[in-house]
Amino acid sequence: MLDLSTLRADTPGIRHVSHFNNAGASLMPQPVIDAITRHIHLEAEIGGYEAAEAQKEAIQGFYTATADLLNTTADHIAATANATDSYARALSSIPFRQGDVILTTINDYVSNQIAFLSLQKRFGVQIVRAADEVSGGVSVADMAYKIKSLHPRLVAVTHVPTNSGLVQPVEAIGQLCRENDVLYLVDACQSVGQLPVDVRRIQCDFLTATCRKFLRGPRGMGFLYVSEKVLAANMAPLFIDLHGAEWESADAYRLEPTAKRFEDWEFPYALVLGAAEAHRYALKVGLDAIAERNVALCATLRTQLALLPGVRLLDEGAQLSSIIILYSEHKAAAELKAALAGKRINTSISTHGAAILDYTRKGMLTAALRISPHYFNTDEEIAGLVDTLHHALK
Repeated sequence: MLDLSTLRADTPGIRHVSHFNNAGASLMPQPVIDAITRHIHLEAEIGGYEAAEAQKEAIQGFYTATADLLNTTADHIAATANATDSYARALSSIPFRQGDVILTTINDYVSNQIAFLSLQKRFGVQIVRAADEVSGGVSVADMAYKIKSLHPRLVAVTHVPTNSGLVQPVEAIGQLCRENDVLYLVDACQSVGQLPVDVRRIQCDFLTATCRKFLRGPRGMGFLYVSEKVLAANMAPLFIDLHGAEWESADAYRLEPTAKRFEDWEFPYALVLGAAEAHRYALKVGLDAIAERNVALCATLRTQLALLPGVRLLDEGAQLSSIIILYSEHKAAAELKAALAGKRINTSISTHGAAILDYTRKGMLTAALRISPHYFNTDEEIAGLVDTLHHALK
């Protein structure tokens, strides 16, 4: 069982807000804040290059802690600016040709879908979206059929989409990709930190994530997992720099042997150290314990929200995540968000444009309220959120 009083004592933000926007950016715990500010002060005192050199060992701790989160080793981790940056670097390493198939889902993240469309426009790749089950979530059977019949260059799945409570069956899809020797890219931006994520079980070639969401790290940091298969094949981002490769002669360079070939030379090292502390914090709390607590919190919250007048929860799937989408045809999502903000309760908006395919079929044509609790939230905070919404919906 989690020690909620200690976790909340570690979280100074709870003195100011009830935070239900953890799918956007969570509240950083004090050890993360301290790690960032210590390095900022060190840079101010001795210089940026010198501070990085002095903290070389601590900076390496980012790779170790991130690897521990994912059940891999540090040489398979690259630090990036954000999840979208990670995704772009992974995509750029794949030598797409005209006619190649990218097999994805209806619920893949909007930025990923736009990236696929950009590849379609530039290289003539085909975008194919596997069908969903009636109950929600991608059909593994349809994935299997399309992998075998279309021979895609890449299978890409968002583990936890931003636009519903869905958790996609990434491990089952990973098994299909291994059996058919297909590259597999998983967007774990919303899952790492709220659920256990094990790249050995998922069997992916790339996994991308940010540090600011359920991991409770700083904004401006993300990471990329790269498989041994990718490294052995000498795959690398299109625009590699002097950090990812060594310039050996006028016309040749040698790749960095580890996943660091996907990095740039320049880093905000204060954020790297803060992210490392956030990852260690999540590991200390325990990913299984976090997931169990989140399931209980969300079950309570969904039950109470479903009783509110004139609302519909758009969540679906056999397993639900810590993202709850509430839609009202009578009150604009922006009005509901503003009413909550007036009570210092943080939530966010999920727009129709963020999930055109999913929201159109659900009949949501404007925007919805996105509520994303995390393990440090309390039943009292849930009661305050529900009560405020009840009055705002009248």
